[in-house]
Amino acid sequence: MKHQDFDWWPAPAKLNLMLKIVGRRQDGYHLLQTVFRFIDFSDQLGFKLRHDGIIRRLSGNESIVESDDLIIRAAQLLQRAAGCAKGVDIALVKNIPMGGGLGGGSSDAATVLVALNHLWGADYPIDKLVSLGLELGADVPVFIQGKAAWAEGVGEELTPIQLPDAWYVVLVPDCHVSTAEVFRDPQLTRNAPRTTIRDFLAGRQGNDCLPVVLKHYRQVKEAFDWLALFASAQLTGTGGCVFAAFESEIAARHVFMQVPEQFQAFVAQGLDYSPLMQLLSSKQNIGASPSG
Repeated sequence: MKHQDFDWWPAPAKLNLMLKIVGRRQDGYHLLQTVFRFIDFSDQLGFKLRHDGIIRRLSGNESIVESDDLIIRAAQLLQRAAGCAKGVDIALVKNIPMGGGLGGGSSDAATVLVALNHLWGADYPIDKLVSLGLELGADVPVFIQGKAAWAEGVGEELTPIQLPDAWYVVLVPDCHVSTAEVFRDPQLTRNAPRTTIRDFLAGRQGNDCLPVVLKHYRQVKEAFDWLALFASAQLTGTGGCVFAAFESEIAARHVFMQVPEQFQAFVAQGLDYSPLMQLLSSKQNIGASPSG
């Protein structure tokens, strides 16, 4: 249940429409090529400012120790960087499944940075927030920049990309896929040939993590095999959610209505611009409006 006196901000989910692993850095991080797209399916974060410097989580993520929670770490990171004396109470309504490859934790952290940067009056430029976000995770920057993107490096080298309209059926298997385990698997492809945006838009997509995830997670394989009966099924990130694209909401909902009871599922529209940044823009415009 939402706290009515809080200021609420969205933390949208993402899909990886393609994921290639093209190398490895000296520090062990894998070098990627991927495409991030937002969907209109979000967590919600509420903020209530404090004037005593205390940062508290009031609800959400109860299974995570507060000191380990990315939303708390993000708030503390910005508070230290900005030298801010203000604090905040944070409430989280969690809709994005954990361990599903939809970027929920990274998106939550990005929303904390973007919202508190505005609410605390730190007014850091986006580039500064991106550098802070990268300290929390490789996927955080794309949620801060707020545009669908072609990504390279460990996922932080972002090039905005315009994608065709699409609706997605997303299946949520009843399992938590460990990204660390997937990247440790000796059978994971780590030297895929590099591709290009043009090749991706021409249909060369796929996910190098798919064979490893299907091998180790029966529930993901069952979801993938079922969805593949209707369209080109794909894995997002390291999983475990699988998805397929459709040209219309009607087509997507026709498949959604047939999803077996063993799977959670939802339909979402693809977005090239994040609802988080839309909200920030509207708040900035209101703040800049002349009074009277």
